[in-house]
Amino acid sequence: MRHNNFFERFANWATKFTGSSGAFITATIIVILWAITGPVFKYSETWQLVINTGTTIITFLMVFLIQKAQNKDSKAIQIKLNELIASNEKASNRIVDIEDLTEKELDQLHCYYEKLSDFAEEDEDIHQSHSIDAAKKNQDIKYKAFQKRHDEWLARQNQAKS
Repeated sequence: MRHNNFFERFANWATKFTGSSGAFITATIIVILWAITGPVFKYSETWQLVINTGTTIITFLMVFLIQKAQNKDSKAIQIKLNELIASNEKASNRIVDIEDLTEKELDQLHCYYEKLSDFAEEDEDIHQSHSIDAAKKNQDIKYKAFQKRHDEWLARQNQAKS
């Protein structure tokens, strides 16, 4: 059961209406009527001021209305995406709510996923998982193998010096 307040109902209605062909036609008719009345008002400054003031006020209010609708849509999409991530056993739950990260952190993740995309392109199996967690485990294994080879190399260098 929904208990939307007056503003919520109005915003939903206004968003739907202003995005409709009826709203566009209405706005077009208003501009045409205004243009037709130009000769009657001798294209005066007041005549010009009417359309300028009207469009400025409407634009100002629409910015806030559009932003409210965008925020609501964005939140709904984020919730849907979070549900998909949470329900997929191979997906990393670390990605849930990443919209709260800084721009720098998001850029780092973006670079990481570009690398994961490169890994996926190299695999013959298109179903191979390259989640953040799996990649971290792979990176740890690679690092340990590198460290082992490096330690062996250092030991050989020290034996050669002795």
